Formats: sequence, C-alpha cells, structure tokens
Amino acid sequence: MDPVFKALADPTRRHLLDRLRERNGQTLRELCERLDMTRQSATQHLEVLERARLVTVVRRGRERLHYLNPAPLHEIEERWISGFDKPRLRAISAIKRQAEEYAMTDEPTTVPTYVYVTYIRASAEQVWRALTDADLTARYWGHANVSDWQPGSPWEHRRVDGSDVVDVVGRVIETEPPTRLVITFDDAPDTASRREPSLVTFVIEPHHDIVRLTVTHENLPNEAMLNGISHGWPAVLANLKSLLETGEVLPQAPWEMYRAHDGGK
Repeated sequence: MDPVFKALADPTRRHLLDRLRERNGQTLRELCERLDMTRQSATQHLEVLERARLVTVVRRGRERLHYLNPAPLHEIEERWISGFDKPRLRAISAIKRQAEEYAMTDEPTTVPTYVYVTYIRASAEQVWRALTDADLTARYWGHANVSDWQPGSPWEHRRVDGSDVVDVVGRVIETEPPTRLVITFDDAPDTASRREPSLVTFVIEPHHDIVRLTVTHENLPNEAMLNGISHGWPAVLANLKSLLETGEVLPQAPWEMYRAHDGGK
C-alpha cells in the first residue's frame, strides 16, 4: 500500500482525484484546464496515480480517458476502518452529503461511467470461467449467471436461495474468451416503465502469473444505480478474487450489499 500513500501525499495528485470524482472519464486536456501546470507535469502526476492503481486509463479511439479507481481505497477502508466505528462514520458522512446537496445549484448533472480495476493471482482462463460459470458465480456472487455466452444470447442473474428469482437480465453483446466480455445489464426487468439497459464490459489482461481485470459499467440511468454499483462491484470482485486466490469467499453476499446501498430495491 506504500504507492497509494505516496500518491495521496501530494496535493496536486489529490486535486486530480477530486476532479475525477466530480466527473469521471476525462482526457488529459480536460484535467489540465484548471491546473496551473504543463501537460508534461500533469502526465507525470497521473503516471504516479496509475502505478498506485488509483487511476485507470481506458482507450476510446484515439483518446485516453482517465477514471478514478476505488479499489486501493476500498482495501484501506476494509483494513483500517470497517472493523472500528463504521456506523458512526457512515452517519457523519450522510449528514455531510445532505449538507452538500442543500448547497448545490440546480444545474443538471450527468451520471458518469463507473470503472473498477482489480488484480488477481490467476490465469485469464480461470477468471473467464469465474465470470461465466453459473456454479462459480453462485459461490462468490450469491447469484448464478446463466447463459451460453454467445453473441446475441440472453443471460440471467438468478438467485440461488431456491426461489429461482431473476434479478437482472441482459444480452451478450461481445465475447472474446478469455479476454473480453460485453453484456447489457437490466436490473429492473419487471418494471412497467422501461428504460435502456446499462452496459458492462469485462476486460481480462494477463501478465505473468497475475491478471488485471477491468470492469466498466456504462449508460447508468440515475444516481441511485451509480451508488448501488459503487458498493456492489467492489464487493463482488473482492469475493471473486478471494475465491480464485484462496478458495474461500467472504461471509456476506455481494448482492445483499448492493441492495443495502440501493434502497433495497
């Protein structure tokens, strides 16, 4: 964790992270607009943040889009905060957020794309199987992801409590085993008011004996869903990592953690 603390020690790098927290997915030019520094200096700071895994870069055509990656901060929170006075800290945070909402203007905001990166000591084939095998997803997700994973095929996110309830449905858009999977993600399949489903992309990049797994969740319909997946994806991927590296899973079902932060929808 030393690279994380080193990266956070610099006020300029903290400012860059604040800019990404305000609006994720910015180019270097956009990040430099309000910074009194050259593009070269900003690039050096971003490289430090990338090495600390606090920022991840997603290429879109000729552009490099920078995203805040919460994975290292989640690990710090789990190690030093969650076991202490988390309920009181959550209450203080909720009061602070409410006060900030009162101070906000009525200008429209956009819901950003969510990107999460984790590193797993496993092969690309093992990670691919963990994402697409119904029995494995049932172990670390609490739901079975069921599909033949062919482009155009449907997929379902089924509960494994005996009820056979499907909480999420979607369609397979792209599949390139064992490195890339793109699916639509509809978490309200039974609602009367239909909306365009969001889009989830899994990119698996092997490097020696570890894998870099990047999850990008796009086309989010509202802040409620952003809040839900911001807690859900770290929990799901931490459980996946634990299963592949140790054979054990965490005690709380990630889906329940997602529902707890999404109003129990």
